[in-house]
Amino acid sequence: MKNYITHDEWCIVENGFHAEYNEITESLMSLGNGRMGQRGNFEEHYSGKSLPGNYVAGVYFPDKTRVGWWKNGYPNYFAKVLNACNWIGIDIKIGEEVLDLNMCEIETFSRVLNMKEGVLERIATVKLAEGRRIKIHSKRFCSMADDESGAISYKLTPLNFSDNVTITPYLDGNIRNRDSNYDESFWNEVHKETGFSQGYLILETKQNPYGVELFQVATGMSFDIKLNGLKTEYQSLPVKIDKYVAGTVKVEVKEGQELSVYKYGVNLSSTNYPKEKLLEECKAYVARIAEEGFDRLLETHIQAWAEKWERNDITIEGNIAAQQGIRFNIFHLGQTYTGEDERLNIGPKGFTGEKYGGSTYWDTEAYCIPFYLSTAEQKVARNLLVYRYKQLDKAIENAEKLGFTDGAALYPMVTMNGEECHNEWEITFEEIHRNGAIAYAIYDYTRYTGDDSYVNDEGLEVLIGISRFWKQRINWSKEKGQYVMLGVTGPNEYENNVNNNWYTNYIACWTLRYTLEIIGKLWTQDSRKLNEIIIRTNFSLNSEMESWKHIVENMHFPYDEKRKVYLQQQGFLDKEILTVDDIAGERPINQNWSWDRILRSCFIKQADVLQGLYFFEDEFQTEEIKRNFEFYEPMTVHESSLSPCVHAILAAKIGLKDKAYEMYVRTARLDLDDYNNDTEDGLHITSMAGTWMSIVKGFAGQRVKDGMLVLNPYVPEQWNSYSFRIGFQGAGLLVSVSKTDVSIQNTSGKSLTILLGNQRLFIDAFGSVRV
Repeated sequence: MKNYITHDEWCIVENGFHAEYNEITESLMSLGNGRMGQRGNFEEHYSGKSLPGNYVAGVYFPDKTRVGWWKNGYPNYFAKVLNACNWIGIDIKIGEEVLDLNMCEIETFSRVLNMKEGVLERIATVKLAEGRRIKIHSKRFCSMADDESGAISYKLTPLNFSDNVTITPYLDGNIRNRDSNYDESFWNEVHKETGFSQGYLILETKQNPYGVELFQVATGMSFDIKLNGLKTEYQSLPVKIDKYVAGTVKVEVKEGQELSVYKYGVNLSSTNYPKEKLLEECKAYVARIAEEGFDRLLETHIQAWAEKWERNDITIEGNIAAQQGIRFNIFHLGQTYTGEDERLNIGPKGFTGEKYGGSTYWDTEAYCIPFYLSTAEQKVARNLLVYRYKQLDKAIENAEKLGFTDGAALYPMVTMNGEECHNEWEITFEEIHRNGAIAYAIYDYTRYTGDDSYVNDEGLEVLIGISRFWKQRINWSKEKGQYVMLGVTGPNEYENNVNNNWYTNYIACWTLRYTLEIIGKLWTQDSRKLNEIIIRTNFSLNSEMESWKHIVENMHFPYDEKRKVYLQQQGFLDKEILTVDDIAGERPINQNWSWDRILRSCFIKQADVLQGLYFFEDEFQTEEIKRNFEFYEPMTVHESSLSPCVHAILAAKIGLKDKAYEMYVRTARLDLDDYNNDTEDGLHITSMAGTWMSIVKGFAGQRVKDGMLVLNPYVPEQWNSYSFRIGFQGAGLLVSVSKTDVSIQNTSGKSLTILLGNQRLFIDAFGSVRV
């Protein structure tokens, strides 16, 4: 673990420059607004270790899959979230010396991400050649109010000298993805131009043989320069080279004078504007925000963040590290996905890095939807479901490529447009439990909101497609006299090509049961709508329903009678059963063991059986959950970011409060402390929703039963108290939990009845209760 980030309730603070961890800090201090995002890179040139990154939502490139051998059905490409034009760059020369913190003596340094305001600020004093000292003060944000733009305030003050300072604000399209399969650039230049203190660059993705559209991104900039806060006359000399535009300004600065550069940047993509209008729209956007000015843009941006925090903040009294951790996770979730565009989803790295590619995994449905259901308008979570519905045809195509027929749908493990683009065969072909998570999300949304409109129309079509896939993927075993599912990878990716993974079998059967339930309800409530869906899907009502019922009643689930636990897969007990304490000096095993050794071991990457017990806890006795937890958790190495939160929630439920807190700390500070030595290439955005769940579903025991919100809270020993805000079916609640009482304030105009433990409480509109 790294422990160089200062604990603070609202800020991520790096005191003193830690060059060896710079890429980690760049990830931690990334900014975004749902449309674009920027890693926490320096504005001026930096020759040290750095991963520059600017990302534009929905823009990607189909990088040719790189494998030594091919299998039928294998994806042709791996979709890359593209590193786009560098819009933040401001090169600085002091006299003839380039300002580069890798080449200077750094006297003082502070880099701070203010999460309350969504602002990244850096203050440093450095010593140049011949003892010249200069102060740097930069501040920037990606606007939450104008979500295709960002702004920078960059200030320099010579402390013991006077000299000419050359400033070169630029746009640079000569960037590459670090994870490119063939180390190629994915951009071609379409247009560039400069004017006085302005520049525009339009880039287009390269041609590809896969039929993926060519995206264009227009990046524009405008800048202004002041001395001691006053406008100064200057000339801007244009610079234009391949995929690069800049304006160069030389200003004489005297000792003690503050030179200020204000830079405004815009990224507009062809996903939102006609290509022929991109330049015109970009110029108008740049002109508007430059006219508005840095201070006004900042004010509206901070107000937008204040409104977000009003809905989703969690406060913790008595533990600053825990407080910082939860706000860090909420902050990055809030700036990654806003729900304004149903074509967008939540990439596992968000706007903080390139690793994993794709805009969505099953993480969205399993982990993120509960967060947005509770902390945002209902449409935000619904749009995540609509995203999958609109890609149903592609899911059916994906299944057809693998030999499935008659409308069976297999949603992709990784996708940008609905087409599978994951490049590991054991995941692409075998980790099919992802289909179940999409079905579960429909159930989760419907149960939480009480809104049946989605499941009774679009959702049912999705459920039918998924259920058809499960029916064809399962086969009858004469030997067992039951249905089995062969050759799968469960959530535990340290097991490949196993038979009868308990979780996959269970969620498949649950999906069939749930689909049958929805069909039955719609049959009685709106037979006309059901008939429309039957026609659209060519559904054979009697024969398909009967075959699904037979599977549900006759599925094989591996079980050990002696231990009374569900077996992760058939033959699991053939392994040598060890605990993580037996390999304490060899972790993480994914960095120390061969893949062969990992696959033969009992060690579990993330919750597998426990994932199913978390999803479907109402179908199991608490003692069953406890037995399975105590069997599997000691074998779990938690080398997936998705693992600790599930364990925290289950541990809280079964009364293992110390274990619950241990898992909370691990998920809350996974990136802040770099638990898995992988934060430098981006944050684990989707698992951040699990941190929120660890508190709200874990410590506070939030559930929904029979259409009613249930809370069963306790305070961890390490805290004095905590509070959180959630919305539920149109009402808004502020829940405060101390060692002695629980206070619930209704912040909305809708009254609500909830269960607190076993106590039924009515909370009037704008009323409150205390127990």
